Amino acid sequence: MGADARGDNPIREIFWTRTGLLLLVLVVVSGSALGVSTVMDAGTVRNLVIAVGTGTLIAAIVGFGQTLITANATHRAMVTPLIEENRRALQELSAEYRSLNREFFPTHVFEPTDSPNPAFNRLLMQDLQASRQFLFRGFSGRHAAARLLLASGDRELRAVVADPVERSAIIGRARYLARHEGPGADIDVIEAQLLDEVRMGLVGLYFARSHCSRIDITMDAEPPLDRIEMFDDSVWITLYSDTGAVGSLYPRTLRFSEGSFIDNMERAEFVRISGSHQARHLVITPDTVRRDFTEQFEDATGSRLPTRQFDELAERFHAFRQEFSALAGLGG
Repeated sequence: MGADARGDNPIREIFWTRTGLLLLVLVVVSGSALGVSTVMDAGTVRNLVIAVGTGTLIAAIVGFGQTLITANATHRAMVTPLIEENRRALQELSAEYRSLNREFFPTHVFEPTDSPNPAFNRLLMQDLQASRQFLFRGFSGRHAAARLLLASGDRELRAVVADPVERSAIIGRARYLARHEGPGADIDVIEAQLLDEVRMGLVGLYFARSHCSRIDITMDAEPPLDRIEMFDDSVWITLYSDTGAVGSLYPRTLRFSEGSFIDNMERAEFVRISGSHQARHLVITPDTVRRDFTEQFEDATGSRLPTRQFDELAERFHAFRQEFSALAGLGG
């Protein structure tokens, strides 16, 4: 057995100290004296040897008991409080580290992929399902609309998407996709596709109105590359700005808990942008009819939305929603 095992028992501690060695010497002396007395003739000397042996044995027994009691008392008076103090200090340190982890470190990290990650999408959908408010800041809002159509219940959506009237709102994402496609990418074709995605996302959000109590959309002239999705208890950041993941269609994503530094920072930034009086805004409710939406669409995009184009955008959105749901393992 190791030293730690011996140190846990006060009786064993006696034999690993100088006190234990002294007790052993007394026992040896006592045993020797009593042994010698058995072969001595009766008389004063024999009685003296017996007295020495007996006294030494009694002293050893008394010393053993006293040492045991003292060891136990010392353990209770000094070692136990020290152990408890160390335990409290470790608990406080662990709580501090947990607090720091919660405030500054993500709860989940999803690495870049070229196709939707089912584990990522299932967890994100769980957060959406448990939330009464969904804050989205991204490019087109297609994925937000698709998720809302898959979720049950009723919630408020506040979205910030790219302003299709401003080319500066499109060019950043176009360059990202051009790097993904390689040297042969045509930036003009990509920009046209992205504009179409913004329009398709608006139509998709119109179809998602039955799953929301209210949809507020802000058109941002300078949207960030990163996509932000905020729920009641978490914030998700998809890092399109991560230069190390240029070769992946779906970049690295981090999930932070509610109340973290990132969560507070992103919510404050979202409120600032969505509350801008310079940006154009759309409001869609379950009572919004197509005519009203068409008028808002024209104000937001600067282009008309005849019935034929609306139907084409609606068809492409539903095809996108079905493909995305199947690849992400979300059903629907």
